[in-house]
Formats: sequence, structure tokens, C-alpha cells
Amino acid sequence: MQEIMTLIQDPAAWVALITLVVMEVVLGIDNLIFISILTNKLPPEHRERARKIGIGLALVMRLALLGTVAWIVQLTEPLFEAFGHGFSWKDLILIAGGLFLVWKATKEIHHTVDPVDHQEDFIAKSVTTGFASAIGQILLLDLVFSVDSIITAVGMTPHLPIMVIAVIAAVTVMLVAANPLANFIERNPTIVMLALAFLLMIGTTLIAEGMGFHVPKGYIYAAMAFSAAVEVLNMIARNARKRKRNGAH
Repeated sequence: MQEIMTLIQDPAAWVALITLVVMEVVLGIDNLIFISILTNKLPPEHRERARKIGIGLALVMRLALLGTVAWIVQLTEPLFEAFGHGFSWKDLILIAGGLFLVWKATKEIHHTVDPVDHQEDFIAKSVTTGFASAIGQILLLDLVFSVDSIITAVGMTPHLPIMVIAVIAAVTVMLVAANPLANFIERNPTIVMLALAFLLMIGTTLIAEGMGFHVPKGYIYAAMAFSAAVEVLNMIARNARKRKRNGAH
């Protein structure tokens, strides 16, 4: 309690908290896009529940990992060396998560381009199996993004209360934004392809990070923001043409 009161009175702690909250929200965008695309594959009556469970699991996982900060820090210690790079558990987790994202995004792009072929759809026709499959995949990516998120938090501040508040704030934002984002993606088919391209890029970045090639996150999110802005302009142009055609009739 004494530590919390000291932090409340420390302006540097408030700056660290705000910075970390923003960072955690930005890092959560990747996870949120994946959850939105995945849950949109479920029957409508199960989508919102799946999003809440997925994001709730992300919160539980991150808070649990915060309770083992000393162990999390050790994940960055090299286990073995290959190709001139020392691989740690963090690297292996990032590579595995990146490969999973690349595979998932590529598979979904294939289904979007060739919607007739549903034989390899990753969600079975059974609602129960589909729901369990979606939650399992969300949990897997939650683990990857949670480890990355917590290691980032540990690198920014040594104070556990600040980390906990930042994580709770970021996950709350994800919870509020989940349904509007998923509904927006569903209403705009071209956004689906853009979101899948984002996941492909994020997966490639995770693999690169795991292999020891540092990719500045600012470049990735700037590219995503620019692409999203271009797509918004395309949507405005399409709506304008549609209104013009309707007006002509």
C-alpha cells in the first residue's frame, strides 16, 4: 500500500503509466484484429460470447504472467545459438506465433479468394467444435501476444502496480472495441482482406523478431494506418458512386 501511495504522488510514475497504457493498447490491436476475424466465422449468436471469453482469457493470462515477472525476464536468456543468433524462449514463442499467424492468414486469404472451396475450413460445421476451435486458437495467440506485451512492460517500468493497471486498461479498451471492430469488418468485405494482410505482416514481423532482426513497431503500425486510411478513401469513393447511380435512377 505504501508503494502505491508513493507512486500516486510521483509524476514520473504517471508518465510511465500513460505511456505504458498507450503502448499496451497499440500492441493489443494485433490481437483484436485476429479475434475479430476468427469470431466472425462463428454463428452470429456465439460471436460476442467468444470475443468476451477470448479477451477475458487474455486479461487472465497477462495478469498471471505479471505474477511471474522474474520468470518472464528469464525467457529472454539464450538457450542455444544458431545462424549467429542466440535463441531464447521468447524468440521461439514469437517464431511459433508468427508461423501460426502466417499460416492462418494465408489460409483465410485463400478461402476469401476462392470461397467455393470450403473443404479445409478451420472451423467445423458443428457449432460446439467451431466454438472450441476458435477459443483454442484465440488462447494460443493470446499467449504469444501476452508474453511480448509483458516483456515490453517490464522493459518500460519496474513497478508492478503500474504494469497491472496498464494491462487492465488496455484489455478494457479491447473489450469495448471488439464488437464494433468485428461488425465493421463483417459489413465491409474489402476490410477483411486488408485485416488478413495485416495479420500476414504481423506474423512475418514476429518471425523476424524471433530470428533476431529487430523491426521497429512504429514502421509496422504506420504502414497499417496508411493502408487503413487508403481503404477508408476507397470506401467513401464507392459509397459516393453508389449514391450517384441511385440518384440517376
